Amino acid sequence: MFFTLSKILGFFALPSNLVIAVGLLGTVMLRTRLRRSGLALAIGSLIVVAIIGLSPLGNALILPLEQRFPPWDPSHGAPDGVVVLGGAIGPELSTSRHEISLNESAERMTAVAQLARRYPRARIVFSGGNGSLLFRQGTEAGYALELFLSFGIARERLLLEDQSRNTIENAVYARDLAAPKPGERWLLVTSAHHMPRAVGVFRKAGFAVEAYPVDFRTRGGEDLFRPFASVGDGLRRTDTAMREWAGLAIYWLTGQMSELFPGPV
Repeated sequence: MFFTLSKILGFFALPSNLVIAVGLLGTVMLRTRLRRSGLALAIGSLIVVAIIGLSPLGNALILPLEQRFPPWDPSHGAPDGVVVLGGAIGPELSTSRHEISLNESAERMTAVAQLARRYPRARIVFSGGNGSLLFRQGTEAGYALELFLSFGIARERLLLEDQSRNTIENAVYARDLAAPKPGERWLLVTSAHHMPRAVGVFRKAGFAVEAYPVDFRTRGGEDLFRPFASVGDGLRRTDTAMREWAGLAIYWLTGQMSELFPGPV
């Protein structure tokens, strides 16, 4: 129930979806006696789309998320294991095209190749099923196994679960699969903007992890005032950031995290 509700709420939490819905409502109202209000909504939605799409709003929203956790410090020694979250593989497209289809979060996967070579004794846990609400086909885990083996990672080092559909299930299933022992150090690999929510959920699940953020979307503070070259790019960046802010609020309000905005300890 929580999964379905979160997907529905998540749809309307995206500014692009919300603004388009308002614009469509205004268009429908043009054929009614509320024509003037409808015209205002339709024109207003176009203006908002332009502001969101071309202004630096998306960068301003995502930057605090990306900057929340610093890069991992390797000087503390080798980790015992690495947990990498799904979200980088499109299972439906991979199944249909019979090849591994990576999206813009591909660094979640490529970072594992580097970590596996640097720390040959570390176990690798991949957590990723299929998070789609509709048209579900295939899971990420099967394709992740194929990709990791192509990196030259030995099969006995790999632990994969294909049931998780969201970050909450990632944390629970990864914890059960890894069975971390007291004193062990585990890295958590996911996109930098997703790291605060992921770490908060893992802490709540009792799985102590060290953040290893990847897949940065900004260069840092210098992008705070950088506009976008296309409306589509700006809308995508804003949607990505708002999905995380909404997720943080929902997870905290529903008790899935103990902190509203988890950070380094």
